[in-house]
Amino acid sequence: MYRKYLGQNFLYDPSILKRIIQISQLNREDLVVEIGPGPGRLTQMLAERVKRVIAIELDEELFGKLKTELAEHKNVELIQGDALKYTYENLPEFKVVANIPYHITTPIIFRLLEVRKNLKSITLTLQKEVAERIVAKPGGKDYGILSIMVQYYAKPGLKFIIPKGAFRPIPRVDSAVVHIKILDRPSVDVINEEVFFRIIKTAFSQRRKMLSNSLKSIRRDVKEWLIETDIDPNRRPDTLNIEEFARLANKFDF
Repeated sequence: MYRKYLGQNFLYDPSILKRIIQISQLNREDLVVEIGPGPGRLTQMLAERVKRVIAIELDEELFGKLKTELAEHKNVELIQGDALKYTYENLPEFKVVANIPYHITTPIIFRLLEVRKNLKSITLTLQKEVAERIVAKPGGKDYGILSIMVQYYAKPGLKFIIPKGAFRPIPRVDSAVVHIKILDRPSVDVINEEVFFRIIKTAFSQRRKMLSNSLKSIRRDVKEWLIETDIDPNRRPDTLNIEEFARLANKFDF
């Protein structure tokens, strides 16, 4: 029995699961963390392809069933708990492959980016609209804080769409699979990451306003600052690329 409050929508189609694994670019020596294994179909397929799988399941009832279903797979470690609180920092090199509940998508991504030191890649099945935000480029409605946060630390790609009818129970929206390759170093050089992200969050808190208005809460001389950075004060936040936000941050006077 699925639990609606946990956002459980399970994917059973073996051809889709196989395609997810192919996109994950796994090898026999990999440690894979699976968030929300559910009925364990993907878990079993992962266990047959990698050295070790850590599967984190919040649902106590599902966890009990998984212990029975996966008993023969000695390379699977089952953990009953909240994936947002798991200590990924203590792991050696690892990759994440997961069909995560839609309501925790953004917190999970931000949490994984926090612990990216030993993280090599993230392959997620998530809501199609969120996937489009992750890979969005400047100038569109999907482009925003999530786009820049992910693209600062990683190279994301939207690989394919999964129609909602492939899940049980059927969700209200289509899904997509994204593969996020963690970069060895951020995609742009910034002097102070705290300032960089503060500028981005402040700008997008009023994304429909011109930068001269949306950023005035952090600089009184906002127009002069923008002009010094060769950015038109009349532009809107969603037109700036990540390099331009980096230039703004690096021109910020403390």
